[in-house]
Amino acid sequence: MEKKQIIKNTVEFVKEKLAGDSSGHDWWHIYRVWNMAKKLQNNEGGNLFIVELAALLHDVADWKFQKEEEGIEQIVNFLNDQRVDIEDTEWVVKIIQNVSYKGAGVADKMKTIEGKIVQDADRLDAIGAIGIARTFAFGGKFGNEMHNPESEINRHNNFEEYKKSRGTTINHFYEKLLLLKDRLNTKTAQDIAHERHQFMEIFLQQFYDEWESSK
Repeated sequence: MEKKQIIKNTVEFVKEKLAGDSSGHDWWHIYRVWNMAKKLQNNEGGNLFIVELAALLHDVADWKFQKEEEGIEQIVNFLNDQRVDIEDTEWVVKIIQNVSYKGAGVADKMKTIEGKIVQDADRLDAIGAIGIARTFAFGGKFGNEMHNPESEINRHNNFEEYKKSRGTTINHFYEKLLLLKDRLNTKTAQDIAHERHQFMEIFLQQFYDEWESSK
């Protein structure tokens, strides 16, 4: 099967899998990550086919919504049905298994440029205006408080601790979003992140001013 057709089939597969999501992990998140990944690949190099597949499929196995091994099985079965080479399937799966942020104290594991590109594209969608919107959507979906000044920030030291966290949405900025700028892999992504990071800082200052009724 031609690679263009495989990508087209993957788009339809992912749209069906993520239909109805209201947590900020819907098809349009995938669409933005996919487009950004292609933009980064154009500047940074790497295998475009692998980048596109991993970007499109990266949330099918997201641990926040199902058991990761079940999602990986679905991905492998789908790629096998598309007659993707075993080596390429393994490559895509490895990227997906390591793409997620797993806590401030957990080191990133991406070694290939393809993995770094997909990870950067996903992280860029977690910051800036859209990142703010997605963060509040996710917090509301899972019943997290919006803000509680008495809630302590937790820089999680391991993945298990991060998975169990039910901190406030505002704390999530300090536990993840504001840390992402310095954890991007590629120069292209780092340049894009600068303005988005500043926007989040401005938002937080405005939020605190309004919280205290000083504005």
